[in-house]
Amino acid sequence: MSSWTFGETVAGLTVDGREVRTAVFNEHGVRAAAGLTMVIGAVAFSYAYFDRDYVPLQVVTVFFFFEFLIRVTVGLRYSPMGVIGLWMVQRKPPEWASAKPKRFAWTMALALSGAMAIITNVGIRGYLPRTICLICLALMWMESVLGLCVGCEIHGFLVRRGWAKKDPAFEICAHGACEIPGARAGTTWAGAPASEPAAVER
Repeated sequence: MSSWTFGETVAGLTVDGREVRTAVFNEHGVRAAAGLTMVIGAVAFSYAYFDRDYVPLQVVTVFFFFEFLIRVTVGLRYSPMGVIGLWMVQRKPPEWASAKPKRFAWTMALALSGAMAIITNVGIRGYLPRTICLICLALMWMESVLGLCVGCEIHGFLVRRGWAKKDPAFEICAHGACEIPGARAGTTWAGAPASEPAAVER
């Protein structure tokens, strides 16, 4: 299949002793990319807040919109921050997390960055863009520093409530955010040693 398929497949990922080929991302690369976007966003926000210079924020919000659009459509490997983030952690053993919850989280980020791109570039100032920007920075900080993907947590909650569908194969998220009660036993999930599964593009 084409290497442009969303996510990666991992040989050796198992559930109850059965190999499952489900799309995943390297959690370390995701967190590195989140840290990079957080730093860029914080710098742009600082210029807007302290110097009343909104040009960096206007440029950054448009850039973030396309960054998350690429992540949602073709995956982290092809987005600018994803390329840099994965390069930064290339020597670190990967930690696999399911692609579907990440796509849900990035779709939320796409909506927020799109709203910010419109708001800042049409000249809206004040508490609205400031609040949205601070929320975005907080979410990126939590993922990059704490490893807490709020979008994945929301996705897991929706699945547990029956309001969203899980991956037909299996879903693995950092800290068990996507875990369905009783489904963890016998599972190689995020946090397992990288020596077990090997990444294979599909």
